[in-house]
Amino acid sequence: MPQGLKAAVAAVIVAACGMFAQSPPSRPAFDAFEVATIKPAVDDQKGAYIKMQSAHRFLVKNYTLNSIVGAAWNLTPRAISGGPAWAESDRYDILAGTPGDVQPNLDEQMSMLRKLLADRFKLTFHREQKEFSIYALTVAKGGPKLKESAAPPDKLPDLISVVFPDRVLLPARNATIAEFASHFMSRGVLDRPVVDKTGLAAKYDFDLEWADDETQFGGQLRKRASADNGLDKPDLFAAVQQQLGLRLDATRGPVDVLVIDKAERPSEN
Repeated sequence: MPQGLKAAVAAVIVAACGMFAQSPPSRPAFDAFEVATIKPAVDDQKGAYIKMQSAHRFLVKNYTLNSIVGAAWNLTPRAISGGPAWAESDRYDILAGTPGDVQPNLDEQMSMLRKLLADRFKLTFHREQKEFSIYALTVAKGGPKLKESAAPPDKLPDLISVVFPDRVLLPARNATIAEFASHFMSRGVLDRPVVDKTGLAAKYDFDLEWADDETQFGGQLRKRASADNGLDKPDLFAAVQQQLGLRLDATRGPVDVLVIDKAERPSEN
């Protein structure tokens, strides 16, 4: 092959390699949402959730201010006090756009949500430590029954439960036990904080299935349960031990609480 032709072919190969070896998009700081709309929730709206609706659309549906604060600082509702009376009654929908070309992880989403609360709800607060009734999550005798996740490191955890008339199913994926304890058990399921004392640091895939009772999910699920009360399924405490190899024990311990000093209703924009 003539020398000139070889050089031309090499240049084409280098160019082609450059096309397929482009560096991944840079991760922005995620200091704040690019845009956010806050509106009162529809009165008869059912269900409440916070999630990424798409890679760049963050959605809060049918949440009170106290519930949003609990999500933003990863606190159980019992660890939030103070503030105006409407913070526990008025419900809001939030639709926000995130910056950059990549989807923010959960910590980044909550960081932007905290900034939004300060800017649009004029939220100010202080922190205190109080003695609470808690659940300690530990490793049961015989060791954990957990499978380490093979998901990519940047994949977001999935801790969304599926509610049936007689039971609750949690297909957890790529989640740490700390996330399971705080983001799922403390904030949504149980009536007191859950403190992770397992020492387990990996990310896991696991399925947890149990029959809920009136003390869980604020009692809402039992009110709409069918006549079949799920007696063929273990209760939550037995399910955690049998299916995960962990234990939930009632005890007392110090918990950081958030006291709202000031909050204002946001304008609709």
